[in-house]
Amino acid sequence: MHKIKLLTAGLIFLLLGCNTQKEKSDILKISWEEIEAKAKGASLTMMMFQGDRKVNKYMNEYVVPTVKEKYSITLTIVPGQGKEIVSNIMSEKEAGKQKSEIDLCWINGETFFQLRQIDGLYGPYTNKLPNFKYVDIENPIIKYDFQQEVKGYETPWGQSFYYLIYDSSKVIVPPVTMAQFEKWWKANPGKFTFSNDFSGMTLLKSWLVELAGGMNTLDNAFDEKKYNLYAPKLWDWINANKKYFWKKGETFPSSISDVSKMYSNGELAFTMSFNDADIDNKVSEGVFAATSKAYILQSGSIQNTHYVGITANSGSKEAAMVVCNFLISPEAQIKKNDIRLWGSRTVLAVDKLEKQWQDQFVALPKRKYGLDPTYIKLNAIKELAPEYMIKVFEDFRKKVIEK
Repeated sequence: MHKIKLLTAGLIFLLLGCNTQKEKSDILKISWEEIEAKAKGASLTMMMFQGDRKVNKYMNEYVVPTVKEKYSITLTIVPGQGKEIVSNIMSEKEAGKQKSEIDLCWINGETFFQLRQIDGLYGPYTNKLPNFKYVDIENPIIKYDFQQEVKGYETPWGQSFYYLIYDSSKVIVPPVTMAQFEKWWKANPGKFTFSNDFSGMTLLKSWLVELAGGMNTLDNAFDEKKYNLYAPKLWDWINANKKYFWKKGETFPSSISDVSKMYSNGELAFTMSFNDADIDNKVSEGVFAATSKAYILQSGSIQNTHYVGITANSGSKEAAMVVCNFLISPEAQIKKNDIRLWGSRTVLAVDKLEKQWQDQFVALPKRKYGLDPTYIKLNAIKELAPEYMIKVFEDFRKKVIEK
């Protein structure tokens, strides 16, 4: 009986797989005009991080109404990221659900890696998108997601780089190396911490890069020997110094939003961000002091691209493709690049665009507090393989928080 159940389950998954392959082939064979026609009137759910007011405003006040007006697609945004996305899709697959409750998801890095492991994403589809011709896909920061070639399974949406923000009225010379951080912490106890989320773990990865010897030392596939050599040194260093952190390192904020709130009220002297317009936005809004300044570590700035993925069991793949195509349109990317709206760096090769769009990119407001993009490019660290982030999250909990 047990064997029969296993065979039945296997047959079900085989049939589902065959149906999925046929559906993929059918969609990719029809014209873009037919895809748009099939998308008309569809309802989509997109799961994404909703912890940034500017991002929420861009989505809810621009993207949602525009795709409704242009394509008659009803797009609903729901909160969730990383673990929640993977957990939801995995639970649906285990339950044998043929239609996912999630159609689109905002992802990159370890989430992309994990979703590909469970065949949770639809693709390859990006070459079917008319606006994909504008994407700067030969840029390695865009072509590779945490060292993984995207291969058409997610739509590049925006570029980010990691930097720190400090209050220059309180910090004369900001620390750029681990030794300098240790010296500053001891002289200024309680004024520094990092979050137990993607942003905080990126700081830990930056220090891991420094321990390994600097930029490019941890490139390519995950190297377990290197990780086992350098990670223990990182945890020993954090544990030796966490008594100088906020609340003596006995707890860590759950999100970067919490760190930035404490920075804005003067409780902390530093915060961090992946959005290079974040500092301009928050200074102009009066959230951050005008004495705030941005900088990167001596080892460099980890840079990555964020993407939009279509779930393998989305019931409205045509509509999901139409939304992805809109998100990488010159119109939508110009608005996303505008620091007054979001400020995320574009994934488009601007020189490929028609002159009217190039002119609009040039006319966008310049960043006053953000860092020069040429300087950032010269100091770029490609995102590490996803296993590094997975291991850092896991080991930070085991070797620091639970220690």
